[in-house]
Amino acid sequence: MPVQMKLIAVNLDCPDPLALASFYQQATGLEPHPKSDADFAGLNGDDGLFIGFQRVDDYQAPSWPDQTVPQQLHVCFKVEDLDEAEAQLLELGAKKPEQQPNKDKWRVLMDPAGHPFCLVTS
Repeated sequence: MPVQMKLIAVNLDCPDPLALASFYQQATGLEPHPKSDADFAGLNGDDGLFIGFQRVDDYQAPSWPDQTVPQQLHVCFKVEDLDEAEAQLLELGAKKPEQQPNKDKWRVLMDPAGHPFCLVTS
């Protein structure tokens, strides 16, 4: 029987925690953690999920899809409309890599610090 665990936090390395927290706050509507600062910022979800952003000196963004610098982690977000969500996130500062493995089912975007993340409809 597997260990029963509940995901409570995801933390991303980045060069500027407050800027990356702001991007994800605008994209998700999650509330900023009141003790966020330039070294570690966070967002709180109503369901208890915490997304943290920690400053890393000499941070190197993933080089997806090439693995010179591995992607390290990626998260997926469910959306109603791929095109609409993509457009909004690009406006907020996300980047869209040229390679899209299955653009009709999901979209791969990169946050402002270079982490890949996916938009999915199911």
